[in-house]
Amino acid sequence: VYSEFGFLLLLVCVMLIADSRSFSIDYKNNCFQKDGKPFQYISGSIHYSRIPREYWKDRLLKMYMTGLNAIQVYVPWNFHETVQGVFNFAGDRDLEYFLNLANQTGLLVILRPGPYICAEWEMGGLPAWLLQKPNIILRSPASDWLAMLLTKMKPWLYQNGGNIISVQVENEYGSYFACDYNYMRHLHTLFRLFLGEDVILFTTDGNTDKEMICGTLEGLYATIDFGTDTNITAAFIRQRRFEPKGPLVNSEFYTGWLDHWGDKHASVDTVKVSKMLGEMLSMGASVNMYMFEGGTNFGYWNGADHDTRFRSVVTSYDYNAPLSEAGDPTDKLLAIRDVIKNFRDIPVGPMPPATPKFAYGFITLQKVGNISSLLDTLSPQGPVRSQYPLTFEEIKQYYGFMLYRTTLPRNVPEPTPLISPLNGIHDRAYVSVNGVFQGLMERDTALVMNVTGQQGDQLDILVENMGRVNFGSYINDNKSLLGNLILGNDVLTDWSIYPLDIDTAVANGLLQVDHSGSAMEAGDGPMIYSGTLKSTGLAWDTFVKLNGWTKGQVWVNGVNLGRYWPQRGPQQTLYVPGPFLSATQPNNITVLELERAPSHRRILFMDRPQLNSTGQKT
Repeated sequence: VYSEFGFLLLLVCVMLIADSRSFSIDYKNNCFQKDGKPFQYISGSIHYSRIPREYWKDRLLKMYMTGLNAIQVYVPWNFHETVQGVFNFAGDRDLEYFLNLANQTGLLVILRPGPYICAEWEMGGLPAWLLQKPNIILRSPASDWLAMLLTKMKPWLYQNGGNIISVQVENEYGSYFACDYNYMRHLHTLFRLFLGEDVILFTTDGNTDKEMICGTLEGLYATIDFGTDTNITAAFIRQRRFEPKGPLVNSEFYTGWLDHWGDKHASVDTVKVSKMLGEMLSMGASVNMYMFEGGTNFGYWNGADHDTRFRSVVTSYDYNAPLSEAGDPTDKLLAIRDVIKNFRDIPVGPMPPATPKFAYGFITLQKVGNISSLLDTLSPQGPVRSQYPLTFEEIKQYYGFMLYRTTLPRNVPEPTPLISPLNGIHDRAYVSVNGVFQGLMERDTALVMNVTGQQGDQLDILVENMGRVNFGSYINDNKSLLGNLILGNDVLTDWSIYPLDIDTAVANGLLQVDHSGSAMEAGDGPMIYSGTLKSTGLAWDTFVKLNGWTKGQVWVNGVNLGRYWPQRGPQQTLYVPGPFLSATQPNNITVLELERAPSHRRILFMDRPQLNSTGQKT
């Protein structure tokens, strides 16, 4: 009897505690209210999809010890539903585990579930399988995805006992060309249906009238974003035109900026960041710093921009943020913490130290073979045959690489132009004839190259998806040879198209032996190399540098680190988190070099990153 009574008493206590929790907008006093008391959040953006699960707790604790009381989190749809109808919330995709860690750390959460997120992430978080439908209108209702996700998130709302205090609807919709209020109304209805009436729903838009007009909607609290190049007063006056009452909110205060290949490494001055943060907090504004830690675009997850031309985002998402790509506290973090001390009590105790780093030194790689010689391993299902090129999306090869093969229709003894007349190289094409590398073509910049050969010679074109556009009106970004290729006056037809599953072959250890009989020779064109980093008893963070290599992809123990392109720059090293390494077993290293490997075939594991050297633009 007593145990039953005790259980009932505990249940009543839990219900009373949940009932007493509230997070709302106080329009009279122009602030948020948490549990009936005025509340100002000081938040930082962190992307669980860009950080190994093993390091989530470390990064969150560093944010908490800086003085933050909240974090802002994007949920990338394509990270969780890469294949239509197959949802993945395990391992590095375990969103609820991440939310629980934040809760245990003492951090509230501002959730940004999209369905579009931008974030310099592949296709802005939208899954590439949407493009299988011709002429699809993107940024249109995603009812099935939102129904599944928001149902999972409802128990995590603050008023339900969790730590989510507010939820963003869409993302910077005012910067999109469509300006479709019916779409925003539909999302508003969906969010309310699955999350209830009590949670704060909000929008975030850029600091222009057009963006605020098209991105805001009655019933969604309108916030604004801006960086250190902006007049604070003018920006908040603009927010006030759309929200005359309620808290001032900068949902994305830019602590740094992104890099594209070929850019100079972006940086934002620490003094400007800390001074402006202090000014906004003095006004009573709630501020989220974007980013607080950027992390890494592992694998193929980087996005791209398209203004005057296609520009792919680099692998590092360091962002010049207060926590570095490897999660290390920076001078910017210390300056921000000194500002926050003036507005709230900082947690007592030392800042967790940087994760240990180690310079493992050089290793030499051996050639495994060129892509053409490895097709049985890389494309075991064989080719799809088509008269004309098919897109990645039509073949359901959403990321990475495909090989397009045909034969030369006639003798071309003299250099003859191979042309993509409709700018259809999406995004880079590596051209070989009878296994001999001829050169490359590139979207927007290199649409013609010369080819020689005999009628019937094998023409191989390896096409690389460099990441889909994540912002603006070009997000319908199919990957392929779009349109026909023309050799001289001949339209090339009768294609055999090989979807390449390089990641599975690497993970299964199928690319560690020599298939070509020429293990000691480097060569031009797409080649795979492998080697071993011996165990040292340590599994510490490191950074791999491919000096003299041209462009490609690196795997460590089957994990795809992302793209390297030192010739284009600015990024010169790739981050290797310690959890990817073994302290006791040899570590398998695989490199896909797309253009030309150096004769020394060495790669270097360093104890520090190099992100700011601009290579030769090609």
